[in-house]
Amino acid sequence: MREIVLDTETTGFEPAEGHRIVEIGAIELLNHMPTGRTYHQYINPERAMPKEAFEVHGLGDDFLRDKPLFAQVGQAFLDFIGEDSRLVIHNASFDMKFLNAELGWANLQVLSMDRALDTVAVARRKFPGSPASLDALCRRFGIDNSAREKHGALLDSELLAEVYLELIGGRQPDFGLASAESTQETTQATAWRPAPRPSSLPPRITEAERAAHATFVDGLGDGAIWKRFG
Repeated sequence: MREIVLDTETTGFEPAEGHRIVEIGAIELLNHMPTGRTYHQYINPERAMPKEAFEVHGLGDDFLRDKPLFAQVGQAFLDFIGEDSRLVIHNASFDMKFLNAELGWANLQVLSMDRALDTVAVARRKFPGSPASLDALCRRFGIDNSAREKHGALLDSELLAEVYLELIGGRQPDFGLASAESTQETTQATAWRPAPRPSSLPPRITEAERAAHATFVDGLGDGAIWKRFG
């Protein structure tokens, strides 16, 4: 099963008021394990970044000015997420609202809400009455989010991937954004099987130690286990 854990950063809260996406980050999971494939894109929102949004994201007008427009990268985003992969999103209605607004403005295929799994809803079902923010869930599961000084789409997707695996039943052993090299090493280790040693190891005791042991056994009498079983 292929899943895409994703997050967006925006200039505000409502696309109907002219707010736009400024960053998308996404991570591919296959059977609940990260494959190492990611999608990350900064986007020129074609409008000034409000002060409050800059304080949250740390993305300013000068930084975003030379970034591509959503219409220029929207198809690449759709190609990455595919046509039927589940979309794992924290507060999914917010991100889906913005993604579909941007896709519609770019005359691209919009996304069905049925594809989205909202981890806020999952967390509230599992821990009713408890905070369900990404930071709160990281604290609950002991996930290090110390690098999250500003909201960043790719970093938040990485944290959400770990939170999601905890929410659905526990992190896989050695969870991490595995590289192809580490995956190959794991496969090689799993394929190893013990085989007979081609030649015996040389003895590690000296002749003097062997003689001392024989003398010791002789002193134990005929009932000594070494004499009964060789």
